[in-house]
Amino acid sequence: MSKIKVLFVASEIEPYAKTGGLADVSSALPKALAGKGIEVKSVMPLYSKVNREKYKLKKVMDMACVHMGNCEEWFSVYHTNEPYGNDVYFIEFSKYFDRPGIYHESFGEYSDNPYRYAFFCRAAMQLAKDLNFQPDIIHTNDWQTGFIPYYLKCGEDAFFWGTRSVITIHNIGYQGSFDTSVVDYAKIYPQDFNAGAFESFGRLNILKGGIAFADKITTVSPTYAHEIMGPIGSGGLHDLLRSRSADLCGILNGIDTNVWNPKTDKLIPKQYDIKTYKTGKKANKKALQKMFDLNDAPNVPLFGFIGRFASQKGLGLLAGAVERAVSSMVCQVVILGSGDEDAQWYFGGLPARYPGIIGAYIGYDETRSHLIEAGSDFFLMPSLYEPCGLNQLYSQVYGTLPIVRATGGLDDTIDQYDEYNGTGTGFKFYDIDPQALYNTMGWAVSTYFDRPKHIDNMITQAMKKDYSWSIPADLYIGIYKELSGK
Repeated sequence: MSKIKVLFVASEIEPYAKTGGLADVSSALPKALAGKGIEVKSVMPLYSKVNREKYKLKKVMDMACVHMGNCEEWFSVYHTNEPYGNDVYFIEFSKYFDRPGIYHESFGEYSDNPYRYAFFCRAAMQLAKDLNFQPDIIHTNDWQTGFIPYYLKCGEDAFFWGTRSVITIHNIGYQGSFDTSVVDYAKIYPQDFNAGAFESFGRLNILKGGIAFADKITTVSPTYAHEIMGPIGSGGLHDLLRSRSADLCGILNGIDTNVWNPKTDKLIPKQYDIKTYKTGKKANKKALQKMFDLNDAPNVPLFGFIGRFASQKGLGLLAGAVERAVSSMVCQVVILGSGDEDAQWYFGGLPARYPGIIGAYIGYDETRSHLIEAGSDFFLMPSLYEPCGLNQLYSQVYGTLPIVRATGGLDDTIDQYDEYNGTGTGFKFYDIDPQALYNTMGWAVSTYFDRPKHIDNMITQAMKKDYSWSIPADLYIGIYKELSGK
């Protein structure tokens, strides 16, 4: 039987360009698929921030032409071959991608985003034709690639008549809702601009159209797949998703264990594994306290937070709990993140008010991120909603016990602490309330001091978890086989 061929299309892929978890998945999943015998070619835009020299990008195609609805666009293609067997292609088109940002700048979102990604969808498909790569599956991701399932269903090009589509919803909070000016350029037929497909309250909703026309719909955790079929968690798409429930499933993300592995992590001072975690975490905790100007206190529980400063991440809960916690409990806190300006001012100012107890870094830094995972005792994720989440997976692998609000993938991946048996891999709370987070931090602190054997049991249980991409990749391959008949 011939190999399954997959064209993996995403608006960002780590390490070339990244704004969030989509880039991590779009990097790690194709590698895992390639390792299991799937022939994968990945495609993303060539943004100006992509370092062509560092990643050894080579131009492989010039003056390629794509037919949009009302014009032709000409573009070039660059390529790099990754060591895991999958090819990554980059669509160069200065008109849309030669900009400082990916989706936006400080003034806001790029007004022509629907045009940019309508073009990208067409160009990705044209690239497959020009390479004579006839995919069994085009795996699309989020609204930026949501036109592709529609173009396949239109059946305009015989090259793709045997191709099926999968769309993965990484975060339904971002749907690609725009005015209708792009309809002609994107070539959406009038009969398909309706409430069952692209139309939403008179506007164009690209993710909605992608869901309507995709052959299979996945999202990044089983609980999130359930949540988005309800009116609270769907962003208004629950009726459509319920109508497609037979084709919807949740598959937990994995993590790239070549990057996130305390045994081999070169970004932390002391590597360790399940047998040596006590000495390893002690050394990394000392380094973390020094990096964030905290008191050298090896026996004080240390909470870490890494995340975008956005309301989704539960910043209101964190702000309402963190000062009370350090004032009434014996503990320390480190915070790494950026985003909302008010949040940056607030969290960035905490170290001055609580010297030696709270540390903060406004921005993103890979070394600090790895050290927080390795050196913290507990990791805070008080998200209002979380499709899957990755940091709670990293944390468990590094023996850092997550404190999470039980939603989406956070609920799926954390085993609640059982105080009677001393089992679990973290601490869950349910209410969207700073008091609930504060109480759970207190529960963790009391366990740290009063039941240290339970902490050891939980760390061991957490570090035994397999969060590699092997199992998720097998589940995606099962979907590909079902659709392709191979």
